[in-house]
Amino acid sequence: MAENNAPRPTYRITDLHDDERPRERLQNLGPQALSNAELIAILLRVGVPGENAVQVGQRLLHKFGGIAGIHRAPFDELLHQHGIGEAKAAQIKAAIELGRRLTLESPEERPAINSPADAAVLLQYEMQALEQEHLRVMLLDRRNRVMEIVDLYRGSVSSSQIRVGEIFREAVRKNASAIIVAHNHPSGDPTPSPDDVAVTRAILQAGKLLDVDVLDHLVIGQGRWVSLKERGLGFS
Repeated sequence: MAENNAPRPTYRITDLHDDERPRERLQNLGPQALSNAELIAILLRVGVPGENAVQVGQRLLHKFGGIAGIHRAPFDELLHQHGIGEAKAAQIKAAIELGRRLTLESPEERPAINSPADAAVLLQYEMQALEQEHLRVMLLDRRNRVMEIVDLYRGSVSSSQIRVGEIFREAVRKNASAIIVAHNHPSGDPTPSPDDVAVTRAILQAGKLLDVDVLDHLVIGQGRWVSLKERGLGFS
């Protein structure tokens, strides 16, 4: 019988050489040297039969389309993945959320908004996956750096539903210099409706009275977004 010289499959982190193990690599090289799959593996600690923790991390990233997809995925959907229980799902969700909050915590590290695309980058990955309409307000300081993103409405975002004063409540309380308003279309089509334009006009008028600049109103769709300011809708 011919001897089988094929390499033995690696199923456990302990099967890896010391300098290939994620935890040791993080300790020696720093977290920036690790891949996303390796960072997830450190959170998971152990894999499943047939897959080590790094391979499980790779599977999750492929399934959900990267870190942003894992962040968007409902908790229950993450639980349905092989090898992911409540504790592991919670650890992954918590770690990604901490990373998101870090970008807003330090004024020096807060992202600056210099174009509608900059705002869309921060909003779209999460809002495009929402099953209901949400209206969010991005609060900006004098240098157009993001102070906070406030989720105000869930459900129908229409001129009859929205109280314009609520749009500015947090902006006034936190002394924001400007805001960007955004809402999503669960249909996936970001084409602004007549009601979207009417809401924009009302928000702009209130902003002038309160001395808070309304820089834009974004409509988020599936993989697409529209700036009402760029299209001249409601802005004059």
